[in-house]
Amino acid sequence: MKKKDTKILLVDDEPDILEIVGYNLTSEGYRVITAENGKEAIAMAKKHLPHLIILDVMMPEMDGIEACEKLRSIPELSETVITFLTARGEDYSQVAGFDAGADDYITKPIKPKLLISKVKALLRRLKEPEDSDTNIKLGNLVINREEYKIVNGKEEIVLPRKEFELLSLLASKPGKVFKREDILDRVWGNEVVVGGRTIDVHIRKLREKIGDERFKTVKGVGYKFVV
Repeated sequence: MKKKDTKILLVDDEPDILEIVGYNLTSEGYRVITAENGKEAIAMAKKHLPHLIILDVMMPEMDGIEACEKLRSIPELSETVITFLTARGEDYSQVAGFDAGADDYITKPIKPKLLISKVKALLRRLKEPEDSDTNIKLGNLVINREEYKIVNGKEEIVLPRKEFELLSLLASKPGKVFKREDILDRVWGNEVVVGGRTIDVHIRKLREKIGDERFKTVKGVGYKFVV
């Protein structure tokens, strides 16, 4: 998807944030739509069907948490990526955001270059045409991405969310080597506490549950899934 075709809805009640963040996103080539509160955000989202919504939490009339819940109930926006942009860093606020259906969380203030980097990572989460099927079938292994369910032969396996997302990513293109930085971007996004060692730990756990022969380490590069 070309940047000029990518629509981003920026929602914040602070004019300075709308101006500064909006300017940086527009300068990067994205189409930016703005709203000042949750109610306006819902109306603009229905009208423009953005690919990404950057949503403040604390706003008048309707806060970001409630707005996110309502946005997630709109079928046309089911594939839209939603991230919160807020100065609030409390754990309960982040948990509430994820429970409401948000995909990620960005804490402000944030430097322009880092913001653009985060936006690019978030947009990469949008499903590509070849990824539209909810099932991945590779021999005896079936990954149901809609129900978060794994069946390996006759065995049903329950995986924690990050392990499931990592497996789904690698298995989406068997034989392709996924670079470590790409894995971090697409599975963990902007969770800055995550380090490269985290990937290794999750791969080790997947090897134990799915089979060691399914995962190949490409030294100095990343990992690939083997059929």
